[in-house]
Amino acid sequence: MQAIKQTSPYIRKAVTTSRMMTDVLIALIPVVLFAIYRFGFDAIIRILVSLVVMIGLEAVAFGMMQKPKTSDKFMERLKSRYEKYTINNVIVPAISAIIFAMIIPSKLPIYAVVVGASFGIIVAKMLFGGLGSNIFNVAAAGRVFIGLALTDMFSGKYVDVDLIAGGTALTTLKSGLLFPQAMNSYSILDLFVGNVPGSMGEISALAILIGLAYLLIRRSADYRVVLSAVISFSVLILLVGLKLYPDQALSYLGYHLFAGGLMFGVVYMITDPVTSPITRPGRWIYGLLVGVLVVLIRLFGAYPEGVAFALLFSNMFVPLIDYPKWSTNKVKPLFVAGYILVLAVFGLVVFFGVGGAV
Repeated sequence: MQAIKQTSPYIRKAVTTSRMMTDVLIALIPVVLFAIYRFGFDAIIRILVSLVVMIGLEAVAFGMMQKPKTSDKFMERLKSRYEKYTINNVIVPAISAIIFAMIIPSKLPIYAVVVGASFGIIVAKMLFGGLGSNIFNVAAAGRVFIGLALTDMFSGKYVDVDLIAGGTALTTLKSGLLFPQAMNSYSILDLFVGNVPGSMGEISALAILIGLAYLLIRRSADYRVVLSAVISFSVLILLVGLKLYPDQALSYLGYHLFAGGLMFGVVYMITDPVTSPITRPGRWIYGLLVGVLVVLIRLFGAYPEGVAFALLFSNMFVPLIDYPKWSTNKVKPLFVAGYILVLAVFGLVVFFGVGGAV
């Protein structure tokens, strides 16, 4: 098969983009409801602000990017700019807005929400051409920007605990607390149901998995990229657990799986059809890249969490993965062998690279 250049999003089944995006909105309902239940009005106001900013700015930018018809009447010229404006220009930024709101703390100042949402929709999307043309995940770009530019907004008086990168349970490990003792603060059950502090939509693995089940049943998300990211992440973390905590390796794996933003990221962010590869092998590679990078950042990086960073870094390689001269839609034995080899190499890196308890 030869890959053909086309406009994103890439849909292989007979459904409309709006239906697929509507499915994503529906899949977000469990995490949104849990966020509202847990954080109340703080969650509601930040979701609404993010929605207004992203949908509104995309509409304004869309109109500015269109050439108006020649007319003496202002309203006619303005209306002509929006002749190609569709429901997708509302649903897609709405999804980005909700995802962005779900990966920020509930006490983040409103102006920081506005800055992050504005950066994501304008810089990471509209400057690349708008709907289907962006190479970076909009929500992740906005989150990383404010995380770097407004670092003080993610600690101290603005949030209950340190939320530098969204992985509050993981900060207990980064602070030097050994893993078995860390579970005294946050049990795996607490992490699974969401009985922990953290970014609004990332803390309940249960709510996230409900959304994942809906997406897979509706076939609105490709299981390959999700499975690849989870497998690569799990294998590497399990190897670290076997080295550092051989009697509790599985608990160590469970802790890392449900703490931080990994589950949310692999369900709602790396499955984005616009910024993920179009081929089946490409999506396995993409998931592998994200999973490995998250592990490396968690174990060796300065931040306790790294899903958004890993995602943006992986986004840069999608055009290379999809390069027509070598991209194919068939998963061949040689590809499987290469996938396993790469995972084994990084397994050795993390196994011998971790010196102390993590």
